[in-house]
Amino acid sequence: MKRIVKKFLALPAEKKRFMLEAFIYLGWARILKTIPFSRLAPSLGRRMFETPLAHDPSHVMAIRQIAQAIGVMSRHTIWESQCMVRAIAASKMLKRRRIGSTLYLGTARDEQGKMIAHAWLRSGPFYVTGAEEMKMFTMVAAFGSDETQGKE
Repeated sequence: MKRIVKKFLALPAEKKRFMLEAFIYLGWARILKTIPFSRLAPSLGRRMFETPLAHDPSHVMAIRQIAQAIGVMSRHTIWESQCMVRAIAASKMLKRRRIGSTLYLGTARDEQGKMIAHAWLRSGPFYVTGAEEMKMFTMVAAFGSDETQGKE
């Protein structure tokens, strides 16, 4: 534990801010995940709306920093921070910066034939969370939040 704290304290101030923000949003997203999905869904964005693949080049650094912070901090939470929690947290971080994103939900069957689900998040052409597994899933819902045009 000491090593992790020491490593964190050695980070540049901006990176520390992103990591702390990611930790807070991961916690908030974990709480949101306990809400029935029918009540949570409206806060995720417009149902079945996808944001454009085009992006503002000035957003690339923030998108990368958010993806990295969510990836790192999700491994250090004491609560479950799987795909849905990571996607919600990253979408909230992007929204805070007025950067549009689309949260996708998908389903598939595992080796035993059991239904499994996955969530991933895209902003412009960049997959912020969940990209590794998304190809195994069939997209069943999308929630777009186009902050650049004031839509949600």
